Amino acid sequence: MDVNQDPGDENNQQIPSAYSLNQNYPNPFNASTQISYDLPKSGEVSLRIYNIKGELVRELMNEYTPAGHHRITWDGKNKDGLTTASGIYFYQIVSEGFAETRKMILMK
Repeated sequence: MDVNQDPGDENNQQIPSAYSLNQNYPNPFNASTQISYDLPKSGEVSLRIYNIKGELVRELMNEYTPAGHHRITWDGKNKDGLTTASGIYFYQIVSEGFAETRKMILMK
């Protein structure tokens, strides 16, 4: 799992004006997918993956994160490090009163 702040010219970095959770890419995906999100201010952020039954598959992050554009990679594994089955999954971000959920498809 990688968490990255998008690179760019430090003098040209713009802080997003609103929270957003973007569609993962690629979608559908096979081995791994990237999830990007924007934070208008720094704060505690959690990003979790759920299966179609609403069961927690994996918590990708739960930590203080600076404002800006961010990207994280999910390797398709659960919290025990096991590869998950093909199917529909949901990813959810929660931060400072903001919550959003999106759907993604894992195809083997």
